[in-house]
Amino acid sequence: MGKVAVGAAVICAATVCAAAALIVRHRMRSSGCWARAMAILRELEEKCGTPIGKLRQVADAMTVEMHAGLASEGGSKLKMLISYVDNLPTGDEKGLYYALDLGGTNFRVLRVQLGGKDGRVVNQEFAEVSIPPHLMVGTSHALFDFIAAELAKFVSTEGQGFHLSPDRQRELGFTFSFPVRQLSIASGTLIKWTKGFSIDDAVGEDVVAELTKAIERQGLDMRVAALVNDTIGTLAGGRYFNNDVTAAVILGTGTNAAYVERAQAIPKWHGLLPKSGEMVINMEWGNFRSSHLPLTDYDSALDVESLNAGEQIFEKIISGMYLGDIVRRVLCRMAEEAAFFGDTVPPKLKIPFILRTPDMSAMHHDSSSDLRVVGNKLKDILGIPNTSLQTRQVVVELCNIVAIRGARLSAAGILGILKKMGRDTVREGEKQRTVIAMDGGLFEHYTEFSKCLESTLKELLGDEVSESIVIEHSNDGSGIGAALLAASHSQYLEVEYS
Repeated sequence: MGKVAVGAAVICAATVCAAAALIVRHRMRSSGCWARAMAILRELEEKCGTPIGKLRQVADAMTVEMHAGLASEGGSKLKMLISYVDNLPTGDEKGLYYALDLGGTNFRVLRVQLGGKDGRVVNQEFAEVSIPPHLMVGTSHALFDFIAAELAKFVSTEGQGFHLSPDRQRELGFTFSFPVRQLSIASGTLIKWTKGFSIDDAVGEDVVAELTKAIERQGLDMRVAALVNDTIGTLAGGRYFNNDVTAAVILGTGTNAAYVERAQAIPKWHGLLPKSGEMVINMEWGNFRSSHLPLTDYDSALDVESLNAGEQIFEKIISGMYLGDIVRRVLCRMAEEAAFFGDTVPPKLKIPFILRTPDMSAMHHDSSSDLRVVGNKLKDILGIPNTSLQTRQVVVELCNIVAIRGARLSAAGILGILKKMGRDTVREGEKQRTVIAMDGGLFEHYTEFSKCLESTLKELLGDEVSESIVIEHSNDGSGIGAALLAASHSQYLEVEYS
């Protein structure tokens, strides 16, 4: 009996030892995995670093590229497109005008009744329409027919408070937020698509002619009076309400900037100098690139897999279309190399763009003690249940790293524009105020991003200069701005002033 008891005790002890060894091995593996996940995060933080010296280099590079783009066509990655807008709205505009704002996965139709200096915007209405994904990669005919049909539907609901003068055609400002070679105020050929669109038969075509044909097919009597992009619309809308607005920046699905340039400072402009002596320049700054940009392997992979590889590099690290996907790519690597979410990689984590920037923003702004918003987003979007608080904290830190890089680089880009306009210093005896009109969902809704952008710009400019530089949210500048530019380029202007 003694031998049996001893044998049982030995077996029992061996089992306990084996179990203990398994636990130790699991803990060692867990701590090893955690260390690897932290190493991935710290490496990202280092690669995304934006010390003030680097931001100044980015700003200087932006200014150099602006000069090069104004000197000659193709002289820079920045297209520095001449907009043919040489007169921004004054506030005197009157009448009923429409706007169509196409610049991302949604488009808006809008109407405004303008009442001149006294009334300003008397009345306005708009409708928003989602573009079916198949139309974003289909044909030009199909896309513009869909848009024109929605526009006709909107016109049919025109009610009290909107008055079209007798014997007049309705006029429309068309905000088209893609790179266009502008031929006049109301014509321009598409250079290339961005923001997830890829419709080959529209490239090289006049987008106003395409829209006009679709409007005619709907039997709608409407003329496109101005072709602008959302940034120029934002600039026009900002200037209408504030005469100190000299630049506009969009930070939304995509990103761009426009500003008022002296016509004499545009060597590639060969036409007559405009009476105003000024010309609005559409920078297409999303295509900016520089060796000073802090790029990572995740950015390179995202770029290679994108529809426009090698293009829009600045946009791909600062705009709403891409920030969420950068976060997803880092989480995917953590899952693969550090078992961050357990032994298997969650399948949804491998789906590009499944994590949208609004969801990233919601996680970044989660102030609950248990980070339940982060937990719910991981569960609902990525199919990852039961995450620990520690895991959720890492996700928030990851969102912070990606958003802060984007915001600080955006501020550096704005400094580049201010330098080009000579507004980055205070001249003695001058009280020059510069207002930058900002629009776009990323700037408007991602509070941590916009707060960081503004504080970084102050840091770059210094206290004295930053007192004269104001960032102003120009809500719906792109829609109202397009309608205002349709008004300031109306075919009936001479009749009104005669």
